[in-house]
Amino acid sequence: MQKHWIEVIEGQLLPNLQIASERPYDPIVVYSVPKPWQLVGAGNYAAVLMHPSYPDMVVKVYAPGRPGIEDEKEIYRRLGKHPAYSECLHAGDTYLVLRRLTGVTLYQSLLRGIPIKRQVLNDIDEALTYAVSRGLTPHDVHGKNVMQHNGRGLVVDVSDFLKEDNCSMWDDLKRAYDRFYFPWLRRIPLPEFLLHLVRRGYRKYRRWARPSGELHKKGM
Repeated sequence: MQKHWIEVIEGQLLPNLQIASERPYDPIVVYSVPKPWQLVGAGNYAAVLMHPSYPDMVVKVYAPGRPGIEDEKEIYRRLGKHPAYSECLHAGDTYLVLRRLTGVTLYQSLLRGIPIKRQVLNDIDEALTYAVSRGLTPHDVHGKNVMQHNGRGLVVDVSDFLKEDNCSMWDDLKRAYDRFYFPWLRRIPLPEFLLHLVRRGYRKYRRWARPSGELHKKGM
C-alpha cells in the first residue's frame, strides 16, 4: 500500500467525511463526502467510498460508535485471497482499504431485469463453503450483499461472518430462486415496491417460523 494513498485517506477523506449512526439497527447516515471522493454505498456499520484516481480500491469507513472493524479485520485475515471475496489491503483505526469488487447485486439484477444464472449461485455456495473451512460462519448473505459479474458470483459483505449462530437467509434465497425464478421472468424488471413487499413478507415468515431469540436484525 502506497504511503501517499494512506496520506490521502487520513489527510483528506477522514477529516472531511461526515457520517453518523442515528439508530442502532438502521443504515448509517452520510451527510457530506469530500470531492472528488464518491460514495459507493452505506450499510449498518460503515460507508464505502472510492477515489477516481484509485478505481481498483475502496475505503470502508466505520461510523463513530459503530463496532465491528476489529472483527472485519480478522475475517479478511482468515479469508486471505479468494476470487469471490474482496481483500483487505490496509487497515487503519476506523477504516479498511479493500480491493474493489465490481458487478451488480442480485437485488439490482431483479430490479433491472438482468438474468441471474445458476452458476452465480454455485459460485457463492462454493465461496461460503470456503469461508466455513476458514472457521467462519456466513451470516446475513442476501440479495443486496452478493453480486454477479460476467456470469460469476461474488460475496460483497462479510462483516458478520464471525457470528456463531446459523443464518438461513442464503438457503432461503436459493429455494426462492428454484421455486419462483421462472425462465420467462428473468428479463422482466421487477418494481421495487414488489421486492419490498417480498422482504416484508420474508421477515414475517421468519418471525413465525423461528423462536424470537434466533431472529436476525437485518432483512433479506
